[in-house]
Amino acid sequence: MPTHQYTGIDDLAIRTLKLLSVDQPSAANSGHPGAPLALAPAAHTLLKSIKINPKNPAWINRDRFVLSNGHACALLYSMLHLVGYDYTIDDLKHFRQLNSKCPGHPESHLPGIDVTTGPLGQGVADAVGLAIAQANFAATYNKPGYTLSDSHTFVFAGDGCMEEGISSEASSLAGHLGLGNLIMIYDNNSISIDGPTKLSYTDDILKRYESYGWEVIDLNDNADDPNALLYAIHQGMKSTKKPTFIRLTTVIGVGSLLAGTAAVHGSPLKPDDLKQLKKHLGFDPEQSFVVPQEVYDFYRKTVTQPGIEANEKWDKLYAEYQKKFPEEGKEVARRLNYELPSNWDSYLPKYTPADKALATRKLSEGVLEHIHAALPELMGGSADLTPSNLTRWQGAVDFEEPSSGLGNYKGRYIRYGIREHAMGAIMNGIAAFGANYKPYGGTFLNFVSYAAGSVRLAALSGHPVIWVATHDSIGLGEDGPTHQPIETLAHFRAMPNIDVWRPADGNEVSAAYKVAIDHRHTPSILALSRQNLPQLEGSCPIKAQKGAYVLQDVSKPDIILIGTGSEVSLVVAAAKVLADKGIKVRVVSLPSTDAFDRQSLDYKLSVLPDGVPIMSVEVLSTFGWQRYAHQAFGINRFGVSAKQSDAYKFFDFVPEGVSSRAEKTIAFYKGKEVLSPVHDAF
Repeated sequence: MPTHQYTGIDDLAIRTLKLLSVDQPSAANSGHPGAPLALAPAAHTLLKSIKINPKNPAWINRDRFVLSNGHACALLYSMLHLVGYDYTIDDLKHFRQLNSKCPGHPESHLPGIDVTTGPLGQGVADAVGLAIAQANFAATYNKPGYTLSDSHTFVFAGDGCMEEGISSEASSLAGHLGLGNLIMIYDNNSISIDGPTKLSYTDDILKRYESYGWEVIDLNDNADDPNALLYAIHQGMKSTKKPTFIRLTTVIGVGSLLAGTAAVHGSPLKPDDLKQLKKHLGFDPEQSFVVPQEVYDFYRKTVTQPGIEANEKWDKLYAEYQKKFPEEGKEVARRLNYELPSNWDSYLPKYTPADKALATRKLSEGVLEHIHAALPELMGGSADLTPSNLTRWQGAVDFEEPSSGLGNYKGRYIRYGIREHAMGAIMNGIAAFGANYKPYGGTFLNFVSYAAGSVRLAALSGHPVIWVATHDSIGLGEDGPTHQPIETLAHFRAMPNIDVWRPADGNEVSAAYKVAIDHRHTPSILALSRQNLPQLEGSCPIKAQKGAYVLQDVSKPDIILIGTGSEVSLVVAAAKVLADKGIKVRVVSLPSTDAFDRQSLDYKLSVLPDGVPIMSVEVLSTFGWQRYAHQAFGINRFGVSAKQSDAYKFFDFVPEGVSSRAEKTIAFYKGKEVLSPVHDAF
């Protein structure tokens, strides 16, 4: 617990933090100096309270720090530099420049940065995920006398974070779960880009967080009093059954000539303003990026060295733990090395055409039922759609505050409630914690669009989260166009570093899970059907992992028909109609364009060769199909409210509808040179 009393060196350190954090945007002529100036005392106090080891940034029992108001990142880079992370003064001088280690918002691939932030509110929800993972890891592996995990998650958030709905969703869940390891410090400067927040934001934020079940501490006008904040953080760390919300009422850009105005939010200080500020803070106005040696020495003595010693003490405890509890120790070691159990995929089910027709959401449930015991790092949930998503295995224990009687922190199933966007960011936080967590979350495919911001950050950050996205098409039926995703897969297929899967049967569902769980740095979306689908002749979980494969073949085909998901069995039926007319069809199943794109050109051409017209069949938008097919049969309008069979008939997704379009495609390309769309000039 923090016990340090503040002296003159603390004041010098705070002043140094302020100037390092305004010199960066001034050097770049771009950035946000206002929040760093206001938050420097809080940042200094946090450094005195946090348990970190800059020499081992991945230490699993470090405290986590999330800068949700990521535009204030110059302050974060200054903090990381001063305590000894791998950031030089030269790095700070290249703030916001190409290939800089100090980009315009924090990015998690850089040392000391736990999650990527920028879109406001995301960091708050990420922090909830980090806190959930820590609570689960501690409950799973801590033993009497052997505490492997007791870290906290700290988050800075601003007015913009509080206004974004995702922070409300996540904070509500955090209060319900009683996450006492979570401490949020709220920078209430009452300024946004438009001007004073009173133009659009008059919430009683303290009452809001009280209603969420948080411990609320209002420091009001004591934002510049490090001792007051130190005491508040101390109180928060003692609160074991409630997350803590600490409000600081600050003046944005304090010390600047533009203090308290929107003008100091997103623009560097003018040269004359910067000079007067440096003079006021006791520094040479003609010098930049100045750090007194005594400030370096102070941080290394009071932050860095204690962190190194805490890490060394933990290492010794962990070594003893492995001897005392060899099975758990072996499992922890495997997880910390980001290794999966060697035989986990042997639990994936396999199917034959003799097996019962099932919805792919039901087949997904079967996968989870088979693999959960082999993968303790698998942690899932649903956004209030458990009976529809089928995401909970039998006997699963819910992740809940232990005294609630609803579950415990060792539980691996999360009841997210109707909070799709927060669920996405919380999964990102769980993955970012480390220990090889493989979080998954269920909702309808259409409502993954609610969480698009979190999905994008998962892809950008490389979090291997898994979206179990059921009710994947007009096949969901009577709920109609508000629930029927038409454009959703086109949107996410266009996103870099994400795997979108639309499996056709049980073997392809197993293949999708195999690739998704094997991924270290790529999220996945599994689009799953509500309606039953047959187990297909020719389907193969090994071939399906390549993203596309020949399901049924003929010699010298007249046309290649590609299907995805529920349309693969439709394509098979259409091929039989065409065969009766003497037309030869190669049937290709393409469960994942992303996985297929990773294959060699030779493999792609073995599936989709030159010389044969190709037509795709998918009851979704045709956008993007030109990369794989010459013609695309799809839906470029919203759906209809009708029974599944009636909806398919309405849009002509029946064997005759597919076969008639196939015949037109053959006729159109007859006598023409046909090159496969998979060819590329570069």
